[in-house]
Amino acid sequence: MISGVDNDSIVYLNGEYLRLADAKVSVLDRGFVFGDGIYEVVPVYKGVPFRMHQHIARLQRSLQSVRIHLEYTEAQWQTLVEGVLARADDSASNLMVYLQVTRGVAKRDHAFPAAVEPTVFCMASPFARPGKAQREEGLAAISVPDTRWLLCHIKSISLLGNVLAKQAAVDAGVDEVLQFREGYLTEGSSCNIWVVKNGVLMAPEANHLILEGIRYRFLAELARNAGIPFEARPVSAEEVNNADELMLTSATKEVLPIVRYNGNPVGTGKPGPVYALLRASYDRVIESL
Repeated sequence: MISGVDNDSIVYLNGEYLRLADAKVSVLDRGFVFGDGIYEVVPVYKGVPFRMHQHIARLQRSLQSVRIHLEYTEAQWQTLVEGVLARADDSASNLMVYLQVTRGVAKRDHAFPAAVEPTVFCMASPFARPGKAQREEGLAAISVPDTRWLLCHIKSISLLGNVLAKQAAVDAGVDEVLQFREGYLTEGSSCNIWVVKNGVLMAPEANHLILEGIRYRFLAELARNAGIPFEARPVSAEEVNNADELMLTSATKEVLPIVRYNGNPVGTGKPGPVYALLRASYDRVIESL
């Protein structure tokens, strides 16, 4: 049994809905021995998967990028997710759907195996939206070198680099890290990072050096609708050091302010006006679901 997890929750595994405690995969699954797979995390508010089309599109892009062949249409993914949600804990107002696809089970060999069925797994679990303290008091972060591979745009289950980055934050007693490659901002351990200077919102370009979060385009939309100028371009460490505001976005953290960076206050040391506008816009969209 898995400590702290509802082992009676119903999950999907390779065409079956079954108890989490009964869901088993072979130790020769390539996801286990190689981290050879991809995943998605979809927030669900009041029973409605948020920006599901964009999540499935990214899932399909990741599958194509790593050459896992799975002939699922968007409608089939939607049906799979709906099946898990229909069996989920209906007392939870917000859920997180986790989807994972691996190349499948085969003899351990680095080369792709032939004629292997991918392993498809999906589960839903409750999650709490960011609370008042996180929203109004903000987070603390430190900088670390980005030592990950160069295909970060693929949402791979090979997350050891991200795990080590997150542990660096834990060891430092802060909430998150900001990663840098050759003097330029990439992303957090599991989130996109946003920089504000003189009222302009900036983020690193969506390329192979970052995972373009679903909230990346969403926040850009919110900024445009609020009249906030947005620039997607290389952002230097110096610009981050001198930012008026810093923010992060992710599926479950939504959008949150970073008010301390490397031990120093960001701007006034409190959540700033651009964050406040984006936070309010984000909440209105969720409330309208």
